[in-house]
Amino acid sequence: MLKYVNHDIVFQEYPDEVTLAINLSLCPNHCPGCHSAFLADDTGEELTLSRLLALADAYQGEITCIGLQGGDNDPQALAALAHGLHRAAPELRIGWYSGRQELPQGLSPLPFDYVKLGPWLEACGPLGSRTTNQRFYRIDRRSGQMTDLTSRFWRK
Repeated sequence: MLKYVNHDIVFQEYPDEVTLAINLSLCPNHCPGCHSAFLADDTGEELTLSRLLALADAYQGEITCIGLQGGDNDPQALAALAHGLHRAAPELRIGWYSGRQELPQGLSPLPFDYVKLGPWLEACGPLGSRTTNQRFYRIDRRSGQMTDLTSRFWRK
């Protein structure tokens, strides 16, 4: 089951997008030093496709992307939500911020337009650091090819 705690419009997490970022709880990763450790708790409302579509409709014309921040507890359910959202709102791009080092076995990146992979490691820094262990990918939704865009976050 996927649960969400809150949402906000953000501009930095997905390059060139105005994103409705939805923070998902039940995170199993427990990264030391996580800035959103409260997302490990069993809290929030269930995120169903109808609820996701209602959130998207509330911001219609204002956003270009939905960012699912978390969901590592049930990546198959997350992929199913992304498929449903693409069918209902094909104009929106969908991103997933995962704390996993790589995609789960058997999970295709095709439901997503963007995927961020990598646990928070304080010594490596965030996506904006050249020493980050995290990687941000654009997904070609036809081929599934993942193009690394991490350097777009680095300050010049």
